[in-house]
Amino acid sequence: MARCGRWCLPEASETTGDARKTCGEEFQLTDVLIQENVPVGDSGLLVDVFRPAKTDDPVPALLFLSGGGWRRKNRGDMKDRYGIKMAERGVVCIAGEYRVMTEAPWPAPLHDVKTTIRWMRNSADRLGVDPDRISVGGSSAGGHLALMAAGTPNSSDLEPPYFEGVSSAVATAIGIYPVADLLATAEKSDLSELFPDGVTEVALLDASPISYAHPDFPPTLLVHGTGDVRVDYRRTVRMYDALEAAGVPVDLHLYSGQDHVFDREDLYSSPIADAMALFIKRYAPAAVVAVAD
Repeated sequence: MARCGRWCLPEASETTGDARKTCGEEFQLTDVLIQENVPVGDSGLLVDVFRPAKTDDPVPALLFLSGGGWRRKNRGDMKDRYGIKMAERGVVCIAGEYRVMTEAPWPAPLHDVKTTIRWMRNSADRLGVDPDRISVGGSSAGGHLALMAAGTPNSSDLEPPYFEGVSSAVATAIGIYPVADLLATAEKSDLSELFPDGVTEVALLDASPISYAHPDFPPTLLVHGTGDVRVDYRRTVRMYDALEAAGVPVDLHLYSGQDHVFDREDLYSSPIADAMALFIKRYAPAAVVAVAD
């Protein structure tokens, strides 16, 4: 571990197996309840729900979105990568989905993410979650959507028609090798189906998380491999810098030499799950209830 605090640079050989100790807290892993293909109201969306089996009080929740270049749905990949791991660490994890570009153009994918956030808040009692401790995260294209949702809460032109009156705001945000700047992505990826009216600079800026790095952005955890040939890690560094300049609590974990989707290996996904759970519990703490004498 080169440096810790708000900026972390883990070396692969130094982050394996001991992340709980370096974070200063150990997790008591718990059994997990799994529900798959749960409908999100009448929106047509489905989610998989991973819950700690033994909880008496409402717990924090994380909506996690898989990547796929806005073209592929990979919700099932999240079960072993983060779904079970987060529930073991005391966080209800919702593996979400969103319409891909062949199904609907922008901002439909973002609408789907916000629909699911609203559904989680509306269904908090049934899910066993604290409605004030809902976070959103994702990897690659899913990370892009997670950061966009975090940066545009309750924005009238970017809100879905489902669960009206329910807030889409989140307590924290997590981006794992996220696409934070679409302007830097257009040259490598064909986004014409996502933006059928034209892949213009204005359209890309309006759909880029870095454009929304404002003081009200929720506390954010960013993770990236420095050997990523698909999404340049320096764009995530820029997102970190922009959030820090705005006064937002933000952590950045850079994994030396790791390529895109390096967290498919448990060697990396386990310590990242530790970091996510600690971050969520740090910035979305349980309410302190006063006890009368």
